[in-house]
Amino acid sequence: MKNCWSLLVLLVLGSVVAASDQAPSSKPNVIIILADDLGYGDLGCYGHPKFKTPHLDRMAAEGAKLTQFNCPAPFCAPTRAALLTGRYPFRCGMPNNPAPDGGPVADVTHLPETEITLGQLFQKAGYATSIIGKWHLGHAKPEWLPTHRGFDEYFGIPYSNDMRPVKLFEGDQPIEYPLDQTTLTQRYTDRALSFIEKNRSKPFFLYLPHAMPHKPLAASPAFAQKSGNGLYGDVLSELDASVGRVLEKVKELQLDSQTIVFFTSDNGPWFGGSTGGLRGMKGSTFEGGYRVPCIVRWPGHIPAGHVSAEPAVTMDLFATALKAASIAAPADRVIDGRDILPLCTSTAASPHVALIGAQSLQLATVRDARWKLHVLPGKDPFLGLTKKGGTWTDARGPDGKTILAPMNQYQPSDHPGLRTGVEPAAMQLFDLQADPGEQRNVADQYPEVVARLKTFMDEASK
Repeated sequence: MKNCWSLLVLLVLGSVVAASDQAPSSKPNVIIILADDLGYGDLGCYGHPKFKTPHLDRMAAEGAKLTQFNCPAPFCAPTRAALLTGRYPFRCGMPNNPAPDGGPVADVTHLPETEITLGQLFQKAGYATSIIGKWHLGHAKPEWLPTHRGFDEYFGIPYSNDMRPVKLFEGDQPIEYPLDQTTLTQRYTDRALSFIEKNRSKPFFLYLPHAMPHKPLAASPAFAQKSGNGLYGDVLSELDASVGRVLEKVKELQLDSQTIVFFTSDNGPWFGGSTGGLRGMKGSTFEGGYRVPCIVRWPGHIPAGHVSAEPAVTMDLFATALKAASIAAPADRVIDGRDILPLCTSTAASPHVALIGAQSLQLATVRDARWKLHVLPGKDPFLGLTKKGGTWTDARGPDGKTILAPMNQYQPSDHPGLRTGVEPAAMQLFDLQADPGEQRNVADQYPEVVARLKTFMDEASK
């Protein structure tokens, strides 16, 4: 009889241990999904009349949508560095893009070793960490890659998907070349679901920076030529479905209430996308370059259907993710990001007095809730690509050999933003509430606003 009781106790204890192995962690999980070159006006929930994005629309309906969310620079790498360090690009040492085909300087550009990433902070706090997708913070040496900067796993292209050679990496080693990009969104999503499943019973940080809709655009056979809205529409449909699959996996594993999910873009759109009526595009210092969608979902913590029009910036995701996970930010450096969970849950005002916009090494703009000052003349560098009487040849377009993405690409005539407005000049001021398209300079009417914003930029950049 004694042996029977002993066996019963062991069975019960075994069941408890097995159950605890499957029980979710008490710490919140964090997922950051970053689209590449997604425009402010590309999503249905941000007003696009044709592109279909039902999963992202539902994410916004179930969480918070920010309508004045900005990136700190209108190019890829600076924004990604800012996201992972919580610091403006001019502070964290990444004002420009690394590129394997951009010459020796671009090739060795990387996030300085002195910077501390979200991956390192979450990893130190006991989280499983993974990045699936585009890194773009250094590629020429193994120690510059994600698995040496706080991520347990890495699967993706270390830079933009139009920078040759387009190689797929696992950890710090290339595993596939050439790469057919038509299945890239699908493969990234599959890997993300596997990571979530594998770490269902421990806290995890998943950074999912997709390749799309950066050029060359490519969609898998399940989505190609299916949207009815061209290649861009096809690509967005697949990206949207990817977000839906991630959210569904979180729900299936009963992790909804303990998983905060962020979705945003690194900068404004390329040709074929939409800025939602803003001036400029990717690379531009007008609003079309800086303003991007941002959706945050955390059931039980963020009320459904919340909308905030308060200014926020990419670095805020750094601060908000750490705050949600009760992880302290580095205390030995300036952290520009702020916790914006109050913006997602209430009518709280922006935690920022103003936001600075960079253009490479130079600080170009500064804005608050109403006003935007162009300290440097406004730029839209891709306007000059439009040529009458012929098509533009993209030097980094798919060539059928080193970039395998056999889909039709867009032309400069498909410019995603406004191309009108006052001729750019230094120290122009725009009223973003009355003139969101930055058409009319009102600096002469509000010299005190010009002085205030310029003083803020000068002080903040010290």
